[in-house]
Amino acid sequence: MANIAELKMIATQVRRDILRMVHSVQSGHPGGSLGCTEFFVALYYELMNYSSKEFRMEGKKEDVFFLSNGHISPVWYSVLARRGFFNIDELKTFRKINSRLQGHPATAEGIPGVRVSSGSLGQGMSVAIGMALAKQLDNDPGIVYSLHGDGEMEEGQIWEAAMFAPARKVDNLISVVDFNGQQIDGPVNEVMPLGNLKAKFEAFDWNVLEMNGNDMEEVLKTMQYARTQTGKGKPIFIIMKTEMGYGVDFMTGTHKWHGVAPNDEQLEDALSQLPETLGDY
Repeated sequence: MANIAELKMIATQVRRDILRMVHSVQSGHPGGSLGCTEFFVALYYELMNYSSKEFRMEGKKEDVFFLSNGHISPVWYSVLARRGFFNIDELKTFRKINSRLQGHPATAEGIPGVRVSSGSLGQGMSVAIGMALAKQLDNDPGIVYSLHGDGEMEEGQIWEAAMFAPARKVDNLISVVDFNGQQIDGPVNEVMPLGNLKAKFEAFDWNVLEMNGNDMEEVLKTMQYARTQTGKGKPIFIIMKTEMGYGVDFMTGTHKWHGVAPNDEQLEDALSQLPETLGDY
């Protein structure tokens, strides 16, 4: 088990990966990726039970993760590579012709760790519920995780899934929303205010938790507690408050870096704020 300091060092290196990946092709989504780095590092380095060397699509007897807001693929690819799902050198192919590392995760290329194509927002919770139900039918102890964007909460399918899961007692599911208050066209509260998201999911009969997604210690503590609440008749929903672009001062807290890559000068500035810890790919 890594300590908090080690996990923070890993997160710093993952942020370097994200920036270098999107810069190299001048394409991609750095903002949300940077904001969710602590979550991914905690999930794959401490929380989930899985095998990176023998990846199986069916995920039997393992914990399973689904990324619904697929545009933040850079952070996922970085963590998957650094956890041994595929060679880290493959990060150099991000968003390039014939690469397995597409802008939104896809399954046609058979990339280990990815079980569903994502990027069409609103679908991931439904997929996660399907896997969770399958595990219940198989008496499989694995937990299913999903991650969503707060802008994604504007999709109607999310609310169909939110009704269904408690009704069918899908209690081996932990769904997390990245609540950074930003989406591609501006602040969420200006595009489509979500109101009291905690009260809404509680009204649907979910067990709702909250955490600071940029505090590694709090992420670990909350997620570990969430695991203890599975199997108790309710799905779990975590409102994870983050800052878009976290870790880079000029990217933090604005929607402008949702889907814009840094230029050469901006990359140099950003990397100067994130010292190399594990070695760049």
